Amino acid sequence: MGKEGEGGRKTCGRLSLIIVICRKTFSLVRQLYGLIGYPLGHSFSQRYFTEKFAREGIRDAQYDLFPLPDIGQFPALLREHPGLRGLNVTIPHKETVIPFLDRLDATAGAVGAVNCIRIQQGRLEGFNTDVYGFELSLLGFLQKNKTAPRGLPAYILGTGGAAKAAAFVLKKLGIGFQYVSRQPRRPDDISYDALAQHIAPAALFVNTTPLGMSPDTERCPDLPFERLGPGHLVFDLIYNPAETLLMRRAAQQGAAVQNGLEMLVLQAEKAWEIWQSDGD
Repeated sequence: MGKEGEGGRKTCGRLSLIIVICRKTFSLVRQLYGLIGYPLGHSFSQRYFTEKFAREGIRDAQYDLFPLPDIGQFPALLREHPGLRGLNVTIPHKETVIPFLDRLDATAGAVGAVNCIRIQQGRLEGFNTDVYGFELSLLGFLQKNKTAPRGLPAYILGTGGAAKAAAFVLKKLGIGFQYVSRQPRRPDDISYDALAQHIAPAALFVNTTPLGMSPDTERCPDLPFERLGPGHLVFDLIYNPAETLLMRRAAQQGAAVQNGLEMLVLQAEKAWEIWQSDGD
């Protein structure tokens, strides 16, 4: 009995220590953030915010990945994680998440796509920080290549949520554009097959599709690369790999190229600013 009692006390002691450690760990995480989408794979956002929290000494914050194959699982995710204060949103939920939100800010409402959600007092508000990141990064890209935005023709590759953000920015900057897709749906959209007949001597191409993103790095949009030259600019929203097949093939023709890493950093910092601010 004595040995059993001593063993019991040791076991209870260990359990008490585990409980204390768990409580301390739980209490440290007062700010929970994350990314929803599917598939997620290697996430820029998780790495970026984890490094940001460590670098800036933000010890009570944590950033997790929440892969959601079906947006219908979103309410359950919120119930399982009542401590969530903010979310980033990626493919394929930038548009489908909107019906679950209580409010959209003016930009997200105009774009029709959301990539950032602020959660305060049980209310969910949607924002589009892709617009902010893309605009600043694009202006720098154009300035670097001594190209004025107004009057520059552009082609947006893809028609999803990221394409909507790009279109919003191009309109704001006075850049006329056409959507390019495999199956054009609107009268002004063009197919990849017809693109060769429309390319102007100087033009901007914005890739908003996931073609070429890791691990499928040997894929890219089917551009008529033989028609590209020094007067063309190619902005690929993909950041991994740093040089996509699209960028490499365009650069071989003399076009200026840029990836989406700077845009991602800018939109991430804007999301953090939104999460730390009070709602209306």
